[in-house]
Amino acid sequence: MRNFKTPKLTIVGAGPGDVELITLKAIKALESADVVLYDALVNEELLDYASNAEIVFVGKRLGCHAYTQDQINELIVSMANRYGHVVRLKGGDSFVFGRGSEEIDYAVKFGLQTAVVPGISSALGVPATSGISLTQRQIAESFWVITGTTSDHKLSKDIHLASKSAATVVILMGMHKLEEIISIYQENRTDDLPIAIIQNGTKNSEQKVIGTISTISKLVSEKNISSPAIIVIGEVVKNTSKLTEYFQEHFDDEFIFQNLNL
Repeated sequence: MRNFKTPKLTIVGAGPGDVELITLKAIKALESADVVLYDALVNEELLDYASNAEIVFVGKRLGCHAYTQDQINELIVSMANRYGHVVRLKGGDSFVFGRGSEEIDYAVKFGLQTAVVPGISSALGVPATSGISLTQRQIAESFWVITGTTSDHKLSKDIHLASKSAATVVILMGMHKLEEIISIYQENRTDDLPIAIIQNGTKNSEQKVIGTISTISKLVSEKNISSPAIIVIGEVVKNTSKLTEYFQEHFDDEFIFQNLNL
């Protein structure tokens, strides 16, 4: 039977992992979806909102791709023409290292209607729920959000610039470049900046280590912290201790916490 639904793509940000950190507008999009194409970092509990949709996993992680980006683009168009409303569900915010704009551009070329539902980026949401304020009066007037791994699998050159700044630096997809990041900071600075690494941020499985540029490698090894994780570097990390203690007392979340002794 021919599909009479209007082919449409909605790019939806699913937030950093906690299912309660998705927006009402995102939930409405999922409820109206005919197809959901979702990524590896999406909390699969969110798929329950798409009870009438065909669900397809298209995630990519550590070079292991269920679909290439070109195949995902083609799948969006073919599914929209066949079924109608395609929701492309991505972790965090789709326009923060999520390639959402590329998928919108491709869909528009084939005449699809498009819409975007922003999500809470892990770059903002994960530090906040861990008690890290990215900006703070008299400490940090700005922050950088940088990819640790570029499309050609190299470390972003922006980290060299950011390491010389007084700004807070948030690095996504950087765990496999951690030693290189540390070397850059040691080369460009004489102070031993605080650094936090948060794995599976906002989820029940969240783990966190806090140290300094000189100690973080050992802490990561001892606590077996790995991807997916975000790296936060800057003086604001010093103030995490009191908030973390509050979270532990009131919310009973599991934290791996290393006292900075600063």
